[in-house]
Amino acid sequence: MEPIRLSPSTLNLFAECNRCFWLHINKNIHRPAGPFPSLPSGMDNVLKPYYDKYRLLGRLPPEIEGKFEGKLYPDLNKINRWRNWRTGLTYFDKSQNAKLVGALDDLLMTGGRYSPLDYKTRGGLVKEDSHTYYQLQLDLYALLIKENGLPPAPFGYLVFYSPKEVVDGGVTNFTVEPVKVAIDAESGRSVFEKAIELLKADIPPHHSACEYGLWQNGNF
Repeated sequence: MEPIRLSPSTLNLFAECNRCFWLHINKNIHRPAGPFPSLPSGMDNVLKPYYDKYRLLGRLPPEIEGKFEGKLYPDLNKINRWRNWRTGLTYFDKSQNAKLVGALDDLLMTGGRYSPLDYKTRGGLVKEDSHTYYQLQLDLYALLIKENGLPPAPFGYLVFYSPKEVVDGGVTNFTVEPVKVAIDAESGRSVFEKAIELLKADIPPHHSACEYGLWQNGNF
């Protein structure tokens, strides 16, 4: 029997609406998808080699140097594997026949512990609660790091890039806002296990705030 395969993105769906999640995994029925913005993935494609340049120099990029603890994980080959969904970090729970997979943006080393670092692109400046939307993702990264033999630090980092101005030649300057976030691998494990339990039960009701609830009720 094929194992259940989950990721931070599918577990975010679990946190949003149990029914959408159940249909997505168990029935391969997905929410209607709109146009996907290409800017975030485009930013990722240029930020990763940019960070790698400083990794090889043994430094952090200047816009975050002195604002983060630790240094970039030095093994570029491993980082490139862990950034790919096909070769990324994996945790397999044999007792549940379920697998968690994730693709890191980057990893910091701090006093023998490891912190996930994720780049985020925003249209505007960071708000006080901006990091809360990524709490589960970072907790799950902490779990993946832990289950792959690297002791996680109790914190991870988000680096928010938002456009500031365009100058001559079309060069766009960005505001860079690093945010330190408390994380917990066991909180990530708890969500992972609850999601598996739900998948093995009957289809649940939709979340009262789920905008897809009426569509689901009319079709499934």
